Amino acid sequence: MFKKILIANRGEIAVRIIRACKEWGISTVAVHSDVDSDSMHVRLADESVCIGSHQPQNSYLNIPSLLSAVTLTGAEAIHPGYGFLSENANFAEIVTKQGIKFIGPSSELIKKMGDKIEAKKIAKKYGLPVIQGSEGSIKSVEDAKKIIKDIGYPVLLKAAGGGGGKGMKVVNESSQIEELFATAKNEAKKYFGNDEIYIEKYFKNPRHIEVQVLSGKNRTVHLFERDCSVQRRHQKLIEETPSPVLNEKTRVELLDKTVKMVEKIGYEGAGTVEYIYENGKFYFLEMNTRVQVEHPVSEVTTGIDIVKEQIFIAHSGKTALKQTDIIPTGHAIECRINAEDPSKGFQPSPGRINVCHQPSGFRTRVDGAIFQGCTITPYYDSLICKLICQGRNRTEAIQRTLRALDEFVLDGISTTIDLQKKILNHKKFIDSNFNVKWLDEEKFF
Repeated sequence: MFKKILIANRGEIAVRIIRACKEWGISTVAVHSDVDSDSMHVRLADESVCIGSHQPQNSYLNIPSLLSAVTLTGAEAIHPGYGFLSENANFAEIVTKQGIKFIGPSSELIKKMGDKIEAKKIAKKYGLPVIQGSEGSIKSVEDAKKIIKDIGYPVLLKAAGGGGGKGMKVVNESSQIEELFATAKNEAKKYFGNDEIYIEKYFKNPRHIEVQVLSGKNRTVHLFERDCSVQRRHQKLIEETPSPVLNEKTRVELLDKTVKMVEKIGYEGAGTVEYIYENGKFYFLEMNTRVQVEHPVSEVTTGIDIVKEQIFIAHSGKTALKQTDIIPTGHAIECRINAEDPSKGFQPSPGRINVCHQPSGFRTRVDGAIFQGCTITPYYDSLICKLICQGRNRTEAIQRTLRALDEFVLDGISTTIDLQKKILNHKKFIDSNFNVKWLDEEKFF
């Protein structure tokens, strides 16, 4: 096994990786910006290196600084976590060429699956149903109009190199196409340095369902599916497993086809294949070539430590798991606790946490990097921790999550906790009668 791993990230995912490393007996190196010197991931790691100022491009996105930290500490591998450089093919390639193990798939696969157009072609080639739309990027409004004539309105304009709702525009009628085409291209260029966009059929009542995989040279296994349909502006807020809307026949088909595609492309590591689901049918959306924020719900129902397995695959090239080893039990729900004020349009709420009491109890887990007296800075993502609760069934999982949310005390900042209580108590959530647009349309405040 590796002797030392550098974690090229911060916050709760860095803490999560450090814990997995410690259980493997691996020494850890935390990197941090100047404002993160007192952070939990720095406190827990065996060593730490300051790699720059608070601006991400000067620290967590600074490849030369990260490589210098590897040289300084003698780390053998880099774990990128999620976000930042985790899906940067150039970073993975540079790391590998330096003789350092990148804990993730090859740079070639990151590049292929990170390009939404190329990923769609690959998925189609290996038998996954894909969303009707353009075969590749579209160059002009005229080209867009020709494609839309075949598939009909509404359509979705999407950035080829994007994600998180950036460079994504819904076009409901022909009068909107010119303005929204230009806006989507400009956003794509601004956020991803690539103004290529493509068109897909827009779904009116979709669910967002994804499949967790672990794959090595020997085999690919799945850890079943997650339902991530509680979203705000394409950002997930609550996730659960299993999906309450899939029947067993559809579930088996979804899992089998996903595993076959992942095997065919020669994927190694942890990954997630995401789908749109509507009217009993699923359609390939994208593949995330990294560990997901919501991975803990799959861990608690299957008993598999995804991050530890990810590290094992990176070291050995193989997965020790067989599909028959993975038997899910019960139902799990994750709430992403963000430092935001939902009553003020989800305005970020940085500040000092004066009082911090985190819930515990039977089948209750909190993944985070917060503590009493810590400061939430305005420079990074607003996610501060995640609450994961498991029940024997969905009803018990909801009740346990509500109980745990009631126990949370975070004084000094605003959070999404009260909103999540309202969502979990809402009849539409209890009945699983909602889609990805629900939070944007429902008035909770």
